[in-house]
Amino acid sequence: MNQAELSETIRACRRGDANAFQILVLEYQERVFSVSLKMLCDEDEAKDAVQETFLRIWRRIGDYAPEKGNFSTWIYAIATRICLDRMKHRRRWVALPEEELRFRPLFDNGAERRLEAREWLGLVKVLASKLGRKQQTVFTLSALEGLSHEEIAQITGLSAEKIKGNLYAARQKIKEQLKLLGYGTE
Repeated sequence: MNQAELSETIRACRRGDANAFQILVLEYQERVFSVSLKMLCDEDEAKDAVQETFLRIWRRIGDYAPEKGNFSTWIYAIATRICLDRMKHRRRWVALPEEELRFRPLFDNGAERRLEAREWLGLVKVLASKLGRKQQTVFTLSALEGLSHEEIAQITGLSAEKIKGNLYAARQKIKEQLKLLGYGTE
C-alpha cells in the first residue's frame, strides 16, 4: 500500500468505515503478530495481543498524527505497549525445551541450514524473553524486527543513549547465556 492509499484508508477509518479498517488489518496483522510473538513467546497470547492492538487502533485512529511519525511506527508502539502490559501481568519464564539445546551439525543441505537457523532464532527468542522488559523490547525491535534506533525511540520513548545501552546490555546477557549453554561466541 503506497502512502496516498494509506492516507485515504486512515481517513476512511476515522469516518468509521469498517471496510477500510479491514484493509489496515490485512496490511499490518502479520507484522503486529510477528512482534507480539517475539515479545510474548506464546502464540495464543500473541494472537490476543494482536486483537487488542487492532481494537485499540480502531478506537484511537483519530489520535494518529502523521507529522509525528510513520503509521507503522505508531502501530508498533501500540503493539509493544500492549505486549509490555501483558508481560507485566504475567511474569513467567519460558522453559527451554531440551531438543532446542542440541543443534545438528551444519551440512551443505539448504533445508538443514534453514532448520538450524530456525532453531538458533528460537533459542535467541527464548533467551530474549528472560531479559528485563526494556532490554527485551529494544532487543526484539532491533535484532529481531530490524527497526532502526530512531524508530525504536519513537515506539518506546527512550533516548538514543538508553536504546544503545539497553541493546548492549541485552546482547551481553544473551551472549553470557549462550556461553553457559555451551555455545562459543566469538
